[in-house]
Amino acid sequence: MHSSPLKLVVFDCDGTLVDSQYNITRCMELAFNACGLTPPDHQDVRGVIGLNLDRAIHQLMEEKNDPELLDRLVGNYKAAFHDNRLQDDHEEPLFEGTLDVLEALEKAGVLMAVATGKSLRGLNAVIEMHGLQRYFTSLQTPDTNPGKPHPQMLEQAMAKVGAEAADTYMIGDTSFDMMLARNAGCHPVGVNWGYHEEDILKAAGASHILSTYPELLPLVIK
Repeated sequence: MHSSPLKLVVFDCDGTLVDSQYNITRCMELAFNACGLTPPDHQDVRGVIGLNLDRAIHQLMEEKNDPELLDRLVGNYKAAFHDNRLQDDHEEPLFEGTLDVLEALEKAGVLMAVATGKSLRGLNAVIEMHGLQRYFTSLQTPDTNPGKPHPQMLEQAMAKVGAEAADTYMIGDTSFDMMLARNAGCHPVGVNWGYHEEDILKAAGASHILSTYPELLPLVIK
């Protein structure tokens, strides 16, 4: 009798597990204001959520060839995000069904990890806020990896538990997540409640688009 292959589900954080767009757009506004610059449009900010912070801000800058300004904007954003997290009204709510799907996957023996453009410090704050520590075998962030869509985050997550790419699913809300999955040879599964539209996810290679979290279970647990 053959044992079932090890299954690994890797989640993006912002726009997939938690709704953080309001905090991100607010902090980006503060970062640009502090440099005397007009803040980028909120829609443009949503479009770069998921990228490493320096790359995201670089895409939003009008003057692309100013590394000193980029450093200042990144520093301003980090300071604003840190201050924002200390406020009493700070909130990064889980999307509907998140906890239920994590519990169902855990019960079925499916391993889970996170691959995000968020810093490890920021990711740990979210995980602690919602008590998610027990669910994830590894947390892959830009602190120790190239940013999306470079495949290293998924490669590291798979290597840690011994999972094969054919049995690994990347769950995300942006084209960067879908490209990451494809670059690592994993299953790219999009969610339609995040920050990129469905047609963008499909164009980036999504094999499935979820409209609710329970739809993930029959894809993974067979």
